[in-house]
Amino acid sequence: MADPTQILTASEISAAELAGWRSEGETLSARFATGDFATGLELVQRIGASAEQANLHPDLTLTYPEVTVTLSSHDVGGVTSRDIDLARAISAHAADLGAAAKG
Repeated sequence: MADPTQILTASEISAAELAGWRSEGETLSARFATGDFATGLELVQRIGASAEQANLHPDLTLTYPEVTVTLSSHDVGGVTSRDIDLARAISAHAADLGAAAKG
């Protein structure tokens, strides 16, 4: 996973062992049970800060009581190591807030 613009294969994505994340074609997605709207909003704000720092643009859906995240490196049309890194950061934010990944 050295080249951050290289699209990863399904086996490379699987090897990343991202708990709660699903590989769906050219994207990674996860849903996090936040329990309430305020926690969901806080999660979205943390995701936004991490995404800006990584220069990535995830698709986010904030509803009561969950946040859905879809990642893909739009510049190359698939999942890259950048998306894997951001997925890990998002999972850490969610865990910090007590938001569990939903299967």
